[in-house]
Amino acid sequence: MIGLEVVGVATALVVTIGLGLVAHEWTHALVLWLGDVEYDVSYFPARSGGVIGALASYPWAVVEPVAADADRTWVLRLAAVSPLALSSPVFVLAASGVAPADDPIVAGIAIGVLACALPSPQDFSVAFYAHRHGSSRSRDAVRRRSRD
Repeated sequence: MIGLEVVGVATALVVTIGLGLVAHEWTHALVLWLGDVEYDVSYFPARSGGVIGALASYPWAVVEPVAADADRTWVLRLAAVSPLALSSPVFVLAASGVAPADDPIVAGIAIGVLACALPSPQDFSVAFYAHRHGSSRSRDAVRRRSRD
């Protein structure tokens, strides 16, 4: 029975992380959309070919702001840390006692969700240096539009 339980936990963890990585990027996109900042979403941008290559490639999804005005860097900062909101259901369910504490599959799902809720180092970089990112990207976008 223990072997089957480990397989169940591993499966729950892998599926949760797979879905959580995409949800992580969607939270960035949602905040950028609500803040009226243009962005591009790419799925499997560093794909190396085939299903296994796509799943083994990193990252699975990327949200990149196209242009942001210098006065809208707060949207970039908020979007960068927005995946932290993914952790709220875990904390609410744990605090209310709804989620069973002794079920290893529930624990695996909770660990996967919390892992995906952490902002990446790139996210923290945008949060701390959004004023550089937004203004340089806006100038590049203006230059690209002026050449066309």
